[in-house]
Amino acid sequence: MKNKKAVFITQGAVIAAIYVVLVIVFDYWSFGPIQFRVAEALTILPYFTPAAIPGLFIGCLIANILGGAVIWDIVFGSIATLIGAVGTYLLRKNKWLAPLPPIIANTIIVPWVLKYAYGSEGMIPFFMLTVGGGEIIVCGILGMLLLFALNKYRHQIFKDL
Repeated sequence: MKNKKAVFITQGAVIAAIYVVLVIVFDYWSFGPIQFRVAEALTILPYFTPAAIPGLFIGCLIANILGGAVIWDIVFGSIATLIGAVGTYLLRKNKWLAPLPPIIANTIIVPWVLKYAYGSEGMIPFFMLTVGGGEIIVCGILGMLLLFALNKYRHQIFKDL
């Protein structure tokens, strides 16, 4: 029993750390009206382990704080990632649907943050297009590449919880 808890916490912590590092390394693309947050490819990980859900949420929260985001972005941007991670976990039976929840959650939530928390010039539909396009590339393409790359080793990397 204790071992399962330790594995869960460790997996979540590692995922959070990787998320933060990817946001920091790709800082230029991670914030702003045109986003290409490479770390969002990790939102495919709940397909493999439920530990990815808190890991992604905490990683996004920390990354937004370290990235100098305003409080509304820290809160709602992190919630968008949490919703996406939960949705991916719920759709884990169909790998082709797994990237859709983070794409949809971020496409709907982040444009409002950009407009009202940052006062970004532009209209919500434009931000939906730019954020959604970035999410499609990162989650839909990079995330699926990650899924296929990890799938072969899923039982070694992600101990079944």
